[in-house]
Amino acid sequence: MPAEAKTPAVPSSKMADDLRVQRIAFLVMTGFLLVAPLFIYPIFLMKVLCFALFACAFNLLIGFGGLLSFGHAMFLGTAGYASAHAAKVWGLTPELAILFGTATAVLLGFFAGLLAIRRQGIYFAMITLALAQMLYFFYLQAPFTGGEDGIQAVPRGKLFGLIDLNQPLAMYAVVLAVFLGGFLLIYRVVHSPFGQVLKAIRENEDRAISLGYDADRYKLMAFVISGGLAGMAGATKALVFQLASLTDVHWTMSGEVVLMTLLGGMGTIFGPVVGAAVIISMQNYLAHLGAWVTIVQGIVFVICVLAFRRGIVGELAKWMKKSL
Repeated sequence: MPAEAKTPAVPSSKMADDLRVQRIAFLVMTGFLLVAPLFIYPIFLMKVLCFALFACAFNLLIGFGGLLSFGHAMFLGTAGYASAHAAKVWGLTPELAILFGTATAVLLGFFAGLLAIRRQGIYFAMITLALAQMLYFFYLQAPFTGGEDGIQAVPRGKLFGLIDLNQPLAMYAVVLAVFLGGFLLIYRVVHSPFGQVLKAIRENEDRAISLGYDADRYKLMAFVISGGLAGMAGATKALVFQLASLTDVHWTMSGEVVLMTLLGGMGTIFGPVVGAAVIISMQNYLAHLGAWVTIVQGIVFVICVLAFRRGIVGELAKWMKKSL
């Protein structure tokens, strides 16, 4: 049995300050997102929120578990296909379609995790990339995915049979609720005893094992949670854009989520949200540059990595601690 960790009855001043800052930041973020549709295009905001949840899910795995996945797009894309198929072909309501897509990603995360966690480091990353590529070519050939055309004209339907999600603000409210729910779940996991053990495994796996913790079990649980939340983002995204396509399963999507996480701040709570907002904003407002958008993203990434090695949020947090 693992040794019982002795936690103080009263948290340290530093920990209490960090938690207070995070709660304030969450309230500010929530307040901004509630009023944002009044002056920002709702479809753009929904895209940012879907990718922000995707990046947060990925950050749970790499930032707090130390597991680099090069194939995380397989959860986003698989859940997107499952949700779109359930809504269009089976006629499920939007909430059930999202739940079905999320459950599919959880199941995929369990079986993919059983294979991937057997290896560490670059070998773990390569296994996830190989699995993602296998799924990409499967979805390319499978009849129910529509091949290169994808599943189009996915009906948004009515939430609980009452709220018409074809109204942009209604759809935005659902996406915001999904994002905040996923974000709070990640926050709770990170600050739970499970999250503390996960960080210990990231820092020194051999020492965690010597204390009696089953590292493989913790890594598998983190992989499943991360995959499920990434799938929730993909399932929601399919309903927002009424489309499930190969783009969300391609390896470049896995690369984008790595970029979002590193740019915002790996291992921080709010970093992936900021990183996703920056990348999606660049793609949206620099779309007139065509293929040059990728080059601009690369330049911005290099500059940010050189200037902000901890990411935007990481450097901001460091500056705030020095100022206090």
